Amino acid sequence: MAGAIIENMSTKKLCIVGGILLIFQVVAFLVGGLIAPDPTAAVPYVAAKCIDLQKDHRKTKWFIPWGPEQCNKLRDLDEAVNRQIEANNIVFAIHIPLPNNEMSPWFQFILCILHMDIAFKSNNQIRENAKVSLDVHLGYRDDTVGEWTEMAHGVETRKLNCTFGAPKTIEHEGKFYDCDFLPFMEIGTVAHKYYLLNIRLPVNEKAGINVGIGEIKDIRLVGIHQNGGFTKVWFAMKTFLTPSIFIIMVWYWRRIMQMTRSPVLLEKIIFTLGISMTFINLPVEWFSIGFDWTWMLLFGDIRQGIFYAMLLSFWIIFCGEHMMDQSERNRFAAYWKQVGPIAVGAFCLFAFDMCERGVQLKNPFYSIWATDVGTELAMAFIIVAGICLCLYFLFLCFMVFQVFRNISGKQSSLPSMSKARRLHYEGLIFRFKFLMLITLACAAMTVIFFIFSQVSEGHWKWGDLTFHWNSAFFTGIYGMWNLYVFALMFLYAPSHKNYGEDQSNGEMHFPVVVIRLYCSATNQPIRTSACLEDP
Repeated sequence: MAGAIIENMSTKKLCIVGGILLIFQVVAFLVGGLIAPDPTAAVPYVAAKCIDLQKDHRKTKWFIPWGPEQCNKLRDLDEAVNRQIEANNIVFAIHIPLPNNEMSPWFQFILCILHMDIAFKSNNQIRENAKVSLDVHLGYRDDTVGEWTEMAHGVETRKLNCTFGAPKTIEHEGKFYDCDFLPFMEIGTVAHKYYLLNIRLPVNEKAGINVGIGEIKDIRLVGIHQNGGFTKVWFAMKTFLTPSIFIIMVWYWRRIMQMTRSPVLLEKIIFTLGISMTFINLPVEWFSIGFDWTWMLLFGDIRQGIFYAMLLSFWIIFCGEHMMDQSERNRFAAYWKQVGPIAVGAFCLFAFDMCERGVQLKNPFYSIWATDVGTELAMAFIIVAGICLCLYFLFLCFMVFQVFRNISGKQSSLPSMSKARRLHYEGLIFRFKFLMLITLACAAMTVIFFIFSQVSEGHWKWGDLTFHWNSAFFTGIYGMWNLYVFALMFLYAPSHKNYGEDQSNGEMHFPVVVIRLYCSATNQPIRTSACLEDP
């Protein structure tokens, strides 16, 4: 890569650029910490136990837990036993959201997990590998008095994973099992104000449906959605960053096109990284406010996957292109062994996402973890992706080690080299070490922010000032990778001092100003091949 700006920039100017980028990084961190609320909110719900005495359950009838149209409810399931009401005549109803609230498109998604309160009974214990069958209807409406419209219906099976923390004796009857939460539902958009869930637990002893699942006392639901205030800050940040990265990308490619030679591999991969960053920045989420686009979550995962695949590929190629005196350069095919694991791992994660969120576009109650076959398939995708990531890491460490070993050898022989050749290698060494430094800094900040977001309570409070760590993690990391790509395209763009016939060879790495100085010192014509060779 010939005559990059970073090679011609003075230390003072480089420090100024670094300081400006650091200020923007701090601003991105503070935007999430001080302006945006926590990214998500979790709302607990307890299902109302409604009585359904209709004979034909195939006909959809909506049961509402509260309000003027509320159903005929049971206080508890013991009342159902006393009144001889069978399990098939009980509907668990959950209204989302809670009374006097309404959902908003700014919430972006609804993720629900299910928990069952199951009491121990010596004559009705949970069997090993017990599975619960759920007959679920999901409806919606946009006013408080209109008719409910069915959005989805499904009969789903979930495996119960419960433990009992005491001896299973008569004196411990009535104590609850400790059961894991069950994946229940995910909707990729919040296009309506009110949602209603009607859940049945049909019992069929002959078919073995819902037999041996213990005595269910209550069904609880935790609904998770994105906070509207965080969504607005997130959209504003994406809207601001999109033109910034796009403009620097156009400027970067225009500089390359002004060269009299063809772009080299490193320049192409940096430009491709800029395209992937622009793609992930595009604020298409604005359309989710007015359109019922349930595929937005899947689309977001695909965009992130493309960016991270390009970022990992860039690191490999950057190391390889700075392998001094290496003959296999400037060819993408030379890196197939290192880039191959990235492609395989990305494909596995994409397949996993399609098997999960892809199916949820049609059936929001589906979960790949609900069945043994689905769990094995999901684990296979994750394990293969993990192996590919480990192979990539080994390849990258080996290449970084090779480059530093090469650098060490070149540095020891720099004093004996000609001035032009010495400056050529010094430029390569400086460029490589600089990128390794900022890459390590970005990786360290990512890990630190992640640890803070896990160990802290989500926000810290100093007097009237509240700092939201989780929001700062999202906006800070997102802004950091944008600044990283911005810095790459700016600092590694061809310098304006390098335009001319001297740059016709893509393998030239030292600035033209060095060639001019050397030619002047040796009284040779500037464009002679002898001047460009190491004497």
